[in-house]
Amino acid sequence: MTTAVATADNLGRALDNIVDRVPGAQFAVVLSPDGLLLGASRGIDDELASQLSSMVCGLQALGLAAARVCGDGELHQVVVQMSRAFLFHATTGNGAVLAVGIDGDAEVGDMAYEVAMFVAQAGDHLPVYLEPVVERVALR
Repeated sequence: MTTAVATADNLGRALDNIVDRVPGAQFAVVLSPDGLLLGASRGIDDELASQLSSMVCGLQALGLAAARVCGDGELHQVVVQMSRAFLFHATTGNGAVLAVGIDGDAEVGDMAYEVAMFVAQAGDHLPVYLEPVVERVALR
């Protein structure tokens, strides 16, 4: 039996496919749970990748805080609607974060579908991230 191994090429191809399949898609990036860039679609330079990583990491933190305050379980996605663009942000089952930007004329439903498909298949492209274990120390 063979196991799929996540490589930068496989991940880059998967992100390029998301952008290619939806007219109006601008970019796709994947971050580790702690905000490190794991992969980006073609055309993303280092400066833009850094900006996107910071922005998406902030959205992730806000989404997680909202999920805790509202007490409604896990964060699945955040959608930011702007006057001429959308940013889709989804958490994969293995803890990584996918963000996709599209222009305002793109089909939102098509992009939502592509994001959902990527999230469902994230194990094929990404390693598993474990949450850190926080040791509780009793105060005496």
